[in-house]
Amino acid sequence: MAGQGPDRPDTADRPDAAATSWPQPTRQAPSPQQTRQARQARQAPSPQQTRHAPSPLAEMWDWIRGRLVVAGRGLLLLGPAVTGLALLAAVLSLLGLVALLAWKATDPYQTQELDLITAMAVFVFWLLMTPIFLLCFRPIARLSRKLAGQWCGVPIAAPYLPRPWASGGKGGLRRRLTWLLTDQATWRDLLWVIVNGLVGWILPVVPAGVLVLGVTAVIAPYAQGEVRLLAVAVAVGGTWASPWLMRGYGLLASSMLAPTQHAELTLRVDQLTQTRSEALDTGAAEIRRIERDLHDGAQARLVAMGMTLDAAGQIIDTNPDAARALLYEARDASVKALAELRNLVRGIHPPILADRGLADAFRALAMDSPMRIHLASDLCGRASAPIESAAYFAVSELLANVSKHAEARETWIDLRYTDGMLRIGVTDNGHGGADPARGSGLRGIERRLAAFDGVLAVSSPPGGPTAVTMEIPFELSLPKTSFS
Repeated sequence: MAGQGPDRPDTADRPDAAATSWPQPTRQAPSPQQTRQARQARQAPSPQQTRHAPSPLAEMWDWIRGRLVVAGRGLLLLGPAVTGLALLAAVLSLLGLVALLAWKATDPYQTQELDLITAMAVFVFWLLMTPIFLLCFRPIARLSRKLAGQWCGVPIAAPYLPRPWASGGKGGLRRRLTWLLTDQATWRDLLWVIVNGLVGWILPVVPAGVLVLGVTAVIAPYAQGEVRLLAVAVAVGGTWASPWLMRGYGLLASSMLAPTQHAELTLRVDQLTQTRSEALDTGAAEIRRIERDLHDGAQARLVAMGMTLDAAGQIIDTNPDAARALLYEARDASVKALAELRNLVRGIHPPILADRGLADAFRALAMDSPMRIHLASDLCGRASAPIESAAYFAVSELLANVSKHAEARETWIDLRYTDGMLRIGVTDNGHGGADPARGSGLRGIERRLAAFDGVLAVSSPPGGPTAVTMEIPFELSLPKTSFS
């Protein structure tokens, strides 16, 4: 049965269980010495626990190794800073060289028209090349955002405004230049490259620098004892403070690379416009599906039932047996039409979902599925009806995809509510390889969740397992209780 663990052996299933009565061994009361030995055995740690218990030296080594890793990462952050500063110097040198060559090319004896042509050529060169140079700084800024989130613990969202021509508009040169030069993130990237190349790199490099200083002072042959002691103390303090220095670097990067309030509002409006369009398209497709199912299913059966009843009414006096057969046929058609209407209603909004919530609706899905499904839930309240419907049909579509494509034997559904988020995890032991970019099913689930600011994360390496996590923000409403 779905939702249960492996079957346990039951003695009632054995044919000899009832016919055979085994004598029960008599138990004697333990002596005081045996009781004392058993108590000592319970209190003493087992060899496995002793073997796996971390020693103080192991804990200290783990701490030192973690700090050394942080110091090494801080030293690696010097690479983007130097690269950005070198690129900025190359760009300024090239622009200055063009201006210098243009100034050298001017001749005091030539006409003013030639001087004007030279100046216009330099201006056009700067106008065309400056946006290209500005775009060269974006990969460095993107790398800084990524490393700030992974190494510094300060996630930074992309602040760039959406491309106007991405939604089907024209993307001429003038429009591209306007989009690039009017985006504040472009100039904030340039500011970050300058600040990071001049002073920003100091914060992450300090732990590695003081560590090298301490090692050098220890191995230096002519260093005094006070100097060595001071250098070692500084190295230990810098290594101990390396996580906070890295976080300070991440906060500095966030102050320049994070989206501004205007950019956040613009990106939010663009996201809402896209999700509204997708929600309208999904709703229209759902209406067309309902109309098609009604026309091809229940409506056709009801029309046929009406014709059958009319034929039975015409021959009921002359041929009662044939009329009775037609009535039986009309009854069977009404039963099938009722079943199709029930399936259609279940596809729109299942009654069990409306009455009992997500957990019981998932249990009903598990009972109808040919796979073995395990459900774990700590959801104590109810979400709004649209969110419950979106979550239900998302899980239903995931289970259908698992059944069709994954060749999985077992599936696990985890339903949680934490930190204002409804988290649903669906994991199967299939062959993996699921990719939202290659299939319309996962992409449809993403569109369904995006209407509620939900997200979909898929981890499906080749060979499996596949783990799909869905998160939908909402406020949990506690179930109503009556005191009667």
